[in-house]
Amino acid sequence: MSRTEDVELTNMCMICDGKGNVLVQNKVNHPTWHGWNFPGGHVEKGEYVTPSVIREIKEETGLTIEAPRLCGIKEFHKSKDGKRYIVFLYIADTFSGELKASNEGEIFWYPLSELSASDKLIDGFGEMLPVFTKDTISEIYYERCTDECKTMYC
Repeated sequence: MSRTEDVELTNMCMICDGKGNVLVQNKVNHPTWHGWNFPGGHVEKGEYVTPSVIREIKEETGLTIEAPRLCGIKEFHKSKDGKRYIVFLYIADTFSGELKASNEGEIFWYPLSELSASDKLIDGFGEMLPVFTKDTISEIYYERCTDECKTMYC
């Protein structure tokens, strides 16, 4: 039995403005993933995880975040090919630069207190919010039980 597997590494960051708002991206140019979420992207081959989130945020928002804090992870196995998918989740509240959208979609500040109630969130994003907002939760993963997946928190 092999002890290694194919893994796809990604990141996502909740950027807070200090006034109760978070930076939201309306993902429009992805083939299968549409709606609101936090900006982020892939960890490139040979790239370290924290520098990857700083790079992705700059590319997608125009902002340079400083000292992003790892707050948790999300992981699952893709149903199509069984590949493990790991998302490193960050929070940042120190940033500079001018906000600008990218080809990933429009970006805007939105009240964090209202975000979970929105019907515009990308599938599964609402389930991830507790990892960003609760100090007692640091991981979300999906456990397959027969034909359904069960959301698990740690």
